[in-house]
Amino acid sequence: MVNARSQAPYQLLIADDDSGFRDVLKELLAPYFMLFEAESGEEAIELVEQIHVDIVLLDMHMDVLTGIEAVRIIKQTNEILPCILITADATEELRQDASAAKAYQVLSKPLKRQELVTTVAHALVDTYHDPDVPSWLGN
Repeated sequence: MVNARSQAPYQLLIADDDSGFRDVLKELLAPYFMLFEAESGEEAIELVEQIHVDIVLLDMHMDVLTGIEAVRIIKQTNEILPCILITADATEELRQDASAAKAYQVLSKPLKRQELVTTVAHALVDTYHDPDVPSWLGN
């Protein structure tokens, strides 16, 4: 079991090849997290191997490695790290593949702020057992 982390902000990695979408996510999440960003699945994997991150948001459709492929590799490095996939085409097959890859959840674009914040909060609570997350995330 992983203990709660209430002293330092959680570190969140955003992996998306669309810099505009990364900027939107950064604007929503910057007040609550120390943020890192990657332009590809490969870069996300490198960052997870090099620095400590607490949660990862990944776009499904990126060049070379898809979000699911990146999740599979990340989970080999850090099995408990919650990874949330974001996609414009969340089919049932994709959700099943994401579940098999041990992704925490699949979110559909366009994202609703509340859905994003709630999903991230639940992932942190479920993984790190930190009961204070919903309150400081405004959830």
